Amino acid sequence: MRADRLLRILLLIQNEGKITTRELAQKLEVSVRTIVRDMDALSASGIPIYAERGSQGGWRLTDGYRTSLTGIKPEELGSLLLSSHPQLLADLGIQQHFDDALQKLLAVMPSNALQTAQIIRSKIHMDGAGWYEADQSSPQLLTIQEAVFSEKKLHIRYQRDEEIWDRLLCPLGLVAKRSVWYMIAHTDDEYHEPRTYRVSRIIEAIIQEAGFSPPADFSLPDYWEQSTRQFKNNLPRYNARVRVQTATLSRLTKERYIQTGTIQPCTDQPDWCETNIQFATLEHACCMLLSYSNEIVVLFPEDLRQRIRKQAAAIVHLYQDSSCSME
Repeated sequence: MRADRLLRILLLIQNEGKITTRELAQKLEVSVRTIVRDMDALSASGIPIYAERGSQGGWRLTDGYRTSLTGIKPEELGSLLLSSHPQLLADLGIQQHFDDALQKLLAVMPSNALQTAQIIRSKIHMDGAGWYEADQSSPQLLTIQEAVFSEKKLHIRYQRDEEIWDRLLCPLGLVAKRSVWYMIAHTDDEYHEPRTYRVSRIIEAIIQEAGFSPPADFSLPDYWEQSTRQFKNNLPRYNARVRVQTATLSRLTKERYIQTGTIQPCTDQPDWCETNIQFATLEHACCMLLSYSNEIVVLFPEDLRQRIRKQAAAIVHLYQDSSCSME
């Protein structure tokens, strides 16, 4: 453990240029006294390390104590820095491993390449989470991860709606979609096709003694791409024809979960146009179109027109009802 900590100290000083004893203690989660002893050990081993005194002081390495890494470009290093997702790494319990590997990589980069990579990281941030994330705690994730890598069968209790299912599965891999984890697995019957299980719905996971051999032709990225495509193709669809104000059109086409068709200007109303819209369901169409008030008129189907008329009348009645007054 101490040898690992000494290496991390050396890499941190080399990458930071200068760092205080207190900063090292905080980063490594040890006491200041421990850092002082570690510095003595590094110096005794021949590492050219010294302390600068004063309020702006800290530990430094002698100028020139750095090796160069060839074959990697600054932009390539920057892409590696951007690709990390701290929350997903933390979920898998490997955040510390990533941090250590990153420090080792940074330590051997030429100074100009390191500066370019740091600029890239300071200018671009990738956040896969939505604005309003549901609670997707996954207490069984590490157990599932262990089963995946050890190729051991896994007994799970899986909750879907109000039902709880027991399954004996052969876990093939894990996929993170934004901050939501999914397990890909097939049942104990090797002829069954893999299926996708949301990890947050797995309320219990027990690794079995028995192992399994993943199908030789199974590819996790290919499965996920095919599964995603199939999911999208199987989504419900509800088509409608609408007349919409031209000024509203740009906002409408940016709505999620709908698809708009060809836009046709209205000759009788210059500020309006017509288009087909594909919604998920009748309820989805009614809810979204009502949010646009008098900026969109449904031409057909008739059941959607009737649903909107009924909802609009209910809203008018609600505001006319004196018992609902806030006065």
